[in-house]
Amino acid sequence: MDASKPAKAVKDVVEAAAGKVADALTPDVPGAPGSAPPTVEEPTTPHDPLPPKKEQGAPETRTPTGAATGAPTTANGQQGAFLTTAQGARLRDTDHSLKAGPRGPVLLQDHHLREKITHFDHERIPERVVHARGAGAHGVFEAYGTAEGVTKAGFLAKGRTTNVFVRFSTVLGSRGSADTVRDTRGFATKFYTDEGTFDLVANNMPVFFIQDAIKFPDIIHAGKPHPDREIPQAQSAHDTFWDFVSLHTEAQHHTMWNMSDRGIPRSYRMMEGFGVHTFRLVNAAGETALAKFHWKPKLGVHSLTWEEAQLLGGVDPDFHRRDLYDAIEAGAFPEWELGLQVFPDTPEETFAGIDLLDPTKIVPEELAPVQPLGKLTLNRTPTNFFAETEQVAFHVGHLPPGIDVTNDPLLQGRLFSYVDTQLTRLGGPNFSQIPINRPHAPVNDMLRDGFHQQAVHAGVAPYRPNSLDGGNPFPAGDTDGAFVDVPVTVTEAPKVRANPASFDDHYSQVRLFWLSMSPVEKEHIVRAYTFELGKCYHQAIRERQLRCLANIDPVLCAEVATGLGLPAPEPTVPLVDPAPSPALSQVGRQWPADGRTVGIVVDPTAGLDDVDEARRAVFAAGMVPLLVAPHGGLVGGLPVQRTFATGRSVEFDVLLLAGAPAPASDASPARDAKAGAADSAAVDPRVLLLVDECWRHAKAIGAWGAGVDVLRQAGVAGTPGVVTGGSGAEVLTAVQQLLAAHRVWERFPASVA
Repeated sequence: MDASKPAKAVKDVVEAAAGKVADALTPDVPGAPGSAPPTVEEPTTPHDPLPPKKEQGAPETRTPTGAATGAPTTANGQQGAFLTTAQGARLRDTDHSLKAGPRGPVLLQDHHLREKITHFDHERIPERVVHARGAGAHGVFEAYGTAEGVTKAGFLAKGRTTNVFVRFSTVLGSRGSADTVRDTRGFATKFYTDEGTFDLVANNMPVFFIQDAIKFPDIIHAGKPHPDREIPQAQSAHDTFWDFVSLHTEAQHHTMWNMSDRGIPRSYRMMEGFGVHTFRLVNAAGETALAKFHWKPKLGVHSLTWEEAQLLGGVDPDFHRRDLYDAIEAGAFPEWELGLQVFPDTPEETFAGIDLLDPTKIVPEELAPVQPLGKLTLNRTPTNFFAETEQVAFHVGHLPPGIDVTNDPLLQGRLFSYVDTQLTRLGGPNFSQIPINRPHAPVNDMLRDGFHQQAVHAGVAPYRPNSLDGGNPFPAGDTDGAFVDVPVTVTEAPKVRANPASFDDHYSQVRLFWLSMSPVEKEHIVRAYTFELGKCYHQAIRERQLRCLANIDPVLCAEVATGLGLPAPEPTVPLVDPAPSPALSQVGRQWPADGRTVGIVVDPTAGLDDVDEARRAVFAAGMVPLLVAPHGGLVGGLPVQRTFATGRSVEFDVLLLAGAPAPASDASPARDAKAGAADSAAVDPRVLLLVDECWRHAKAIGAWGAGVDVLRQAGVAGTPGVVTGGSGAEVLTAVQQLLAAHRVWERFPASVA
């Protein structure tokens, strides 16, 4: 390799890597950590940094004031072949401090040591108070043009494409918590529009625990770990949470959503998003309408089972993050449609008797259908997690012309809170100049100085009016695309700390949600309430929450009470039977299987002839096959991704059995606890455990050849969703049809109607 030509050196490394990749079967299973495979020996020939992986992206290279630079996105990354100081001076050694002799004291003059340690000591910034655990990705939004009648927002014009960055997150946990906890998820989208940045800061649930932002510290303090012991982490199954929501009953609607399968999504790719609040739209003619934003996933809305979520918390706490990035790398780009529910902008700000300013209420889609506006596709992963995902700053007040806020009291408080928190997290008021936050529209804001100012402002008159800078900047008129503060009439009223009477109904929509669930989803809700309340120490809190459940549904209350060993109380409010909303249920429809993971169990000693064909068929179907074998390396010339020791059922959406492998040499409880007690089973006990777990989790299971014997030994042959066939391709076709419903729900008939 010619070290005098760094660009050629990089090209040589990448081409060598490409040659090695080409030798393997393609397409590749996602998950490679770098853009080129490592060598056994430490590389010593200098060359420029390797390029990003093919699926990685980075913020556009814009100036702090929004101008496009034309430079490649790699211009924001490290440069050159040699190690340097932060000022660019090349270094010959970073492994030894400067000392007075090899055994002497370290010298204060070691500026490299001081720079390196000082920067390390300050690497961490305060994590978000809520939504600390997150994952982000780049993408593009393409508008259909269907919104032009209700909003003048330019990014929604027909055919317009807008770059976006999306951050998904959990609410309660710290940055180090697990992905699969039962919790609300954030779904925040930054649209880099040419009219200014638009942040749609959504959740995967359309309602919130509280109606007024002044209660936000209370619900978060109640949900966070107890302040004395700092436990439990990232969960609501504890006394302080249930103490609060059973007393503050406006939280019951969101609590029901959290106790449903929505609280443990299968994937970010299978998660709806909701703007929660009602926004005011204004079109080019100045006409206004009220609206709610919705994200609808292409793959449908699906969830984990409770046992899967618990297993994943230990087996793979990064499960959702890994799933998102692996899907993008595999080319199964996550997609959602953005939609609107539109309502007349009446003085009452209600629709069908529902107060549109109450963030604890929904408008059923059967009453106001969601009108699609455009498609979001996530197609690039971050190049650097901290620089992009951790430093991205959202704010509900980042709005383009044509979208405005309403008097929703929760939304009003968020308009203050989001800016306030960035000042602490990101070190000052110039957080919009961080590359991931830089707008893609010209910025001339007259804001000056402050921590981390990166712009070099010209002129002498950052004020208006001025003549010294020729009057610049000038206010924009109606024809210049100015933001519109809709002139809403504020009704004369006394100053009060109160809610309107329409906010007082805390139970009817919770009952609507319960009645809209399928029997299997009701079973899961009963189990969730029983588990969470069973983790509370004080019986008084359980009894109080049962009173709330009695005001939702007597069957729900009775089933949970039975599980807790307590009597079911009578309701204290009239129970009304609203028409169910099928849109609230996750069950009963068919969805694509893009990006799902298929585990294929193989026996290295037999039955490999059909495995290659099955593996290729899985790739061709847009899914990812993972071969599971007794050992790593190659089996029959095919790469093994999981062994019986490292694999677990929760990684797979479907399990295929291509053989009946005998117990491997490590199938011993002394080596692998999953092997269980020693016995004389003909099949490796960890394979039987895989089958048993997949069966319990209502997943499709298929087998051919010797794999059929495994089904018989596991005792699941002939049960719903367990299929056999003469070849891997034949079996795959059958399980694909089952996978369209996500799970084989009929395997376990529900006892709750």
